[in-house]
Amino acid sequence: MCLIITIIMLVLAIQNLIAGYYNMGILQLVIALGFAFMLWRNIQKVRCDRGGNCSSCVLPQWLTGLFGKKGEK
Repeated sequence: MCLIITIIMLVLAIQNLIAGYYNMGILQLVIALGFAFMLWRNIQKVRCDRGGNCSSCVLPQWLTGLFGKKGEK
């Protein structure tokens, strides 16, 4: 789902930036980058859970806390 939303928002952002709607294009670009970050975080978490070696593949704790679940530590 994150991949689909990222691609759609990225395409819309590029179209709006080319058309000259800079405010809307920048907003859509920020949304696309946010979803891309969440996708990257999920991939890293799955690699960490499957591999068991979580020392090198997890994100910083302060950054993970912004996007984590409420009960997740």
